[in-house]
Formats: sequence, C-alpha cells, structure tokens
Amino acid sequence: MFSTNLLRRKCCTSFSLLLGTIVVLGFSSSQFFVALASAGSKVEYIPGFQHEGPLPFELETGYVGVGKSEDVQLFYYFVKSESNPSIDPIVLWISGGPGCSSFFALAEELGPLTFDVPKNNLTLPTLSLNPYSWTKVASFIYLDLPVGTGFSYAKSFKNYTSNSIETSYHAAEFLRKWLADHFEYQSNSFYVGGDSFSGMTVPTVVQAISYGIEARLKPLVNLKGYLIGNGFTFRMDHLDYLLRSARGFGIIPDELYQSIEECGGGTAPDMNYGLICQFKVGIFLVLSDINFGQNFLETNCYLQEENGVSSEQSSVAKRFRGFAVRALDRYFVCNGPKVSSRWANDGSVQEALHVRKGTIEEWEQCREDLPYHKTVFDSRPYHAILSQKGYRSLIYNGDGDLYVPSLSAEAWTKAMKYPIIDDWRPWFINNQVVGYTRTFSNNMTYAKIKGSAHIAPTVTPLECLVMFKRWISYEKL
Repeated sequence: MFSTNLLRRKCCTSFSLLLGTIVVLGFSSSQFFVALASAGSKVEYIPGFQHEGPLPFELETGYVGVGKSEDVQLFYYFVKSESNPSIDPIVLWISGGPGCSSFFALAEELGPLTFDVPKNNLTLPTLSLNPYSWTKVASFIYLDLPVGTGFSYAKSFKNYTSNSIETSYHAAEFLRKWLADHFEYQSNSFYVGGDSFSGMTVPTVVQAISYGIEARLKPLVNLKGYLIGNGFTFRMDHLDYLLRSARGFGIIPDELYQSIEECGGGTAPDMNYGLICQFKVGIFLVLSDINFGQNFLETNCYLQEENGVSSEQSSVAKRFRGFAVRALDRYFVCNGPKVSSRWANDGSVQEALHVRKGTIEEWEQCREDLPYHKTVFDSRPYHAILSQKGYRSLIYNGDGDLYVPSLSAEAWTKAMKYPIIDDWRPWFINNQVVGYTRTFSNNMTYAKIKGSAHIAPTVTPLECLVMFKRWISYEKL
C-alpha cells in the first residue's frame, strides 16, 4: 500500500557528493564524442487507429544507442508539432515510474492519441484522436527511459542495471545524437518534461544536458527549461502534507487529524509511535486507502472490482464548468495497463512501430522489476542550480492527488526563497477559475489545477493544454 511505503521510505543525500558524481560522469571521455545516430523510421499507419487513411499527424519511431559501445538502445516516439514544427519548441518527455513507458503520455495523457474503452478482451484495442494533444503547439520526443523501460533495451545484458545519474547522462547523450541526425531542429528551443517520479528524473536530465552545453559538446542543445507535473521531489515518507490534504478533502475528521498531529504528525517519520498513535495512524491509512491515491475522487481499484463497477457506470465523459471536456475514462484508471499491453504486444503493432524483434520479452506499461537503483533522493538542489543558470521551469499539480499533494509542491517552491514577482492569484479559461498560480524571480512558475489529479492531463485535459500553451509561449497563465 502506497501510504504504508510513505512511512517506511528513508532518504538522504550529500549535495557535494552528488555534484562530484555528476562532474565525473558528465565529463568522462565518452561524452565528448557524438556519433551520428541511425535515422528513425516514419510511421504512417498503426493498427487499431479509428481513422481512414494515414495518420493525420507525423510520427517517427526509432532507437538511439548510448553509453559504452552504444550498448544501451533507447526507443523513442517523435511527433511533430501540428502548428509550425520548424520553429515550435521541442519537448523531451520522460514518464515516471521509474520504468513507465512514455507511450502512456503519447496515447493516454497528453499526446495525439487516446485509447477507446474496449468492447471485449479478445480484439485489438482501438485508438482515436485526442482533441487536447499538447502536440498542437510543440513537437514531442516521448522517450522510454531508463533502459529496460518500454521498448528500450541493452544489447549485451538482459537485465542491464542503471541508476539515477547514469540515466540522466544517457538522456543527454540521446538528445545530442538525435539532434545530430535531425539537424533541421538544432535551433529549436528545447525543454524536458515529465510527471510523477520524473520529478526526480527531469531535473537530473536537465542538469546533464546543461553540463554538455557548458563543455561545448556538439551539437549544442538550445535548452530553455523544463516542466514537471505532480512530481516527487523529496522525503515523501513523511505524513505531514498527506495528513493536511486528507483533512482538507474531508477524508478524515478534524479530531483524528488533531490527535495524529499531537502524536508528532508526519514531521518525524523515524520516531517510535506509541500503540495509541500507531492505531490512529492505522485508521488514517485505512480511510485514505479507500480512495484512489492518484485522485481522491476515485474509489480504489480493488473496491471497484469487489462492487462490480463497469466502465459504463464509471465513465467520466463530462461537461466541466461550462465547457466540453473529454477526460480519460475511469475504466483506464484500473485497466489502462492491460489495454495498452494488449495493443503494444501485438505483432502487427510492433511491426508498424519498427520494433526490433527479439529485443524484449514482453512490453509492459510500467515495469515493476526494472533493474534500476535510485541514487538521487532530493531534487531540490538541482532546481537551485538550474535556477542559477537561468532555465525556466513550470511546476504544476492537480489538487486531488494524495500521492504528491499540491500543498507539498506549494511549500517547497516557496521555501526556495526566491522573490515572488507575480503572487498567488487565480487563472482562468473562458472566464472560469480553473486553478491558482504564482511566479518567482528565478523563472519558476507554480500552477495548481482545480479538480485534477496525479496525472493531470488525463482528468483535466483542456485546462492542462491551455496551461502548457500559455507557458511555452511565455504568456501569463
């Protein structure tokens, strides 16, 4: 249970050791030479797409070899901007996990495709166009990172073991090699984005790319900044913000909240709770677990199954505060990984995507047994360094998330102690309040999205598209 893991996980980091490791890895001799990456392959048709003729957007897939002897082969999906790809920004998107394929972002979150609710479990799942795709205003490279994720693999080892720092330099090398092969985009503005666990990954990747720029590694990346949605940032083992959010959502009564606070709350995760305090925390965990951690408005999957909730009964196709929204159907909250796996493991699909045969045993949306070591436990030092270098950042949060509460994101962004140049205010779409925002002097913008969740674009797609479009265009939210 996730809430239990919050109590158990311990994390610490030495900032000086972290920087030393980065410098050593970042300036190893292998980083100074960029071989030309093999060209990607255009994808004109994909099985199951509910549209006559070729894809109405430009999709390319391929592999780029990185690391020693290019042993690691990173798989990517590149979707050109539907506006003006020659000048529009390009976003390198890395889904969380770690071990979740960025195909999720392409086909279930913010990309041009969206899965339809399947009619049965026998036929190939189908896909339709996503009317709220972020590719309307920017090009996206959806990268399967780290190695072992999605279709990415290592040639010499079946279970290649990687870590946080090595992965960041794999991504930086990938981007330089991709740019060497796609020279027409070398002047485009580049950003790195991701959500969930990528709150740890994205800042380290941006840092690795920035070190390459400072070392004048060719081709130079026109790096402008990064964006993170509901990202894990630091010490998520404490209960403090989770408790406050649960009280604010009405999941627990005020007397339980106050009594747990008297026990020490979540500010001292290593303290030895007495039996009474343990009992109170246990009640809190049970009440929280009834709700789906990514969105407190949802019922946890095991309870939906026990109560026999069908996809028709739980559809969230809705009209949200006056404008039409096509949100991801609740069916996919519990069944999305099964649907996407059935599609991605089909032979005709892999052939269409130009997947190399025999490189993986089975595609999984999120690989749980990923051979990966977490070696970064606090990304705030990276944010501080990147701010000093002048990079822009957007930190956004759906306010219905129990995994990464928006209260936590509000607190750590403000605790960086940069002057506020645009203080807390609502932001609007069609004269409706859809969230709140503030901007700091270090080019960091924080945005809260009302009624949203852990993977915000799946629940509030229009709001998130407008937020991204305004920010990437240097407009105020």
